[in-house]
Amino acid sequence: MKARLDAIIKLEPAEYLDQLLPASDELLAEMESYAAEHRVPIADREVARFIEITARAINARRALECGMAIGYSVIHLLRGMGADGRVFTIDPSDEMIKLADGYLTRAGLRERTQIEKGYALEVIPRLNETFDLLFIDAVKEEYRGYLDLALPKLRIGGVIICDNLLWGGQVAGEIRSDDQKASTEALREFNKYFANHPQLRAEVMAVGDGLGYAVKIN
Repeated sequence: MKARLDAIIKLEPAEYLDQLLPASDELLAEMESYAAEHRVPIADREVARFIEITARAINARRALECGMAIGYSVIHLLRGMGADGRVFTIDPSDEMIKLADGYLTRAGLRERTQIEKGYALEVIPRLNETFDLLFIDAVKEEYRGYLDLALPKLRIGGVIICDNLLWGGQVAGEIRSDDQKASTEALREFNKYFANHPQLRAEVMAVGDGLGYAVKIN
């Protein structure tokens, strides 16, 4: 989630774009409220909608997510995929897995979700699938590791989406506190690596808290 509505773009257009988004259904609205109340980091609504649109546009059948939290983005991914679509998602927290299990079950999508308990840097090498879409939204200092490990498992023409690449505006500006320094500096380095990766056509966009978007070209 972005730090504030106008962290990336000015307040007036940010409010306008936010108002254009369709209202969330009852389950998603409940998840958004829970995340806000308990400070659980989930994707912004426009980011979640973007990954759903992308999954639908590329006819994704297999998606890999690094950073499940309560399953908010998993639901959007699966709603954009066909009936045979499946999401492999990774999270180390028993609490998050229990919450996500409940929400995914209520959404009727639990059977199409493979939850891997553990740390993504350890789990990704064990996966033997070929993926159409990769969504990265976990530990910021580990983004490059996720990309390097998952890229060989992404098909040519597959899409990569990375969240929080502008990190509340700090990546392009001033770091607001000492506890944000490591993640901000890691994202600055990752953005350069991502945008210039020889196997990708990539860019970083002012969507949500900064969204990286790339297609694997070789």
